Amino acid sequence: MATKSDETHPRPPRPRNSRATKAVLLAAATSEFAERGLAGARIDRIAERAGANKRLLYVYFGDKEALFEAVLRHEIGQLLKETPLTDGDLVAFAAARFDYMLAHPETARLAAWRRFEHAHWSETEIESYRTRVDAVAAAQRAGRLDDSLPAVDLFAVVLRITESWLDAPPALRAVAGTQPLSAERLDEHRAALLESVRRITAPRRSGPERDASGA
Repeated sequence: MATKSDETHPRPPRPRNSRATKAVLLAAATSEFAERGLAGARIDRIAERAGANKRLLYVYFGDKEALFEAVLRHEIGQLLKETPLTDGDLVAFAAARFDYMLAHPETARLAAWRRFEHAHWSETEIESYRTRVDAVAAAQRAGRLDDSLPAVDLFAVVLRITESWLDAPPALRAVAGTQPLSAERLDEHRAALLESVRRITAPRRSGPERDASGA
């Protein structure tokens, strides 16, 4: 007989090998941490979601904090894969990141929990940002991006812009007149954010070209 908990979190088919088991556990942990954060998550609930013995969580991942770090590493890997910063193109990056966060709300919620309750950072996270900042700096040196701001600050500004509407206060969203957000409003915001990134990151003209334009 199915229990109320079973109806809330249907158990997935039990995998037959360790790799599949780890994947199911990681997916269950991702959902639990996205909903409740590190402090509120419970190993028992994660095991129940996965339809597995909670002992396997400790065997494969260690304690709850180590499991949280494993979830973050996986999410960072997926995010890096789906939001490349090719040749320092911050406009294309902003578009890809907005689309990814919109399609993967669990990733956005994990990022928020990460900022609010997890004070230290991992080498994986540091390296993921370092490679992006280095790409921006290289594009600035090559003249493809505005170099009036330090690379790390320019990247930080663009990063926040990509989430400016998805992470906006509900009252501000209500000002737009649609709650929940309509597809039309999201399209309008996406176009606005990309135009903002273009204006912020475009190389500044100087010398005769700027004088001739009257700018």
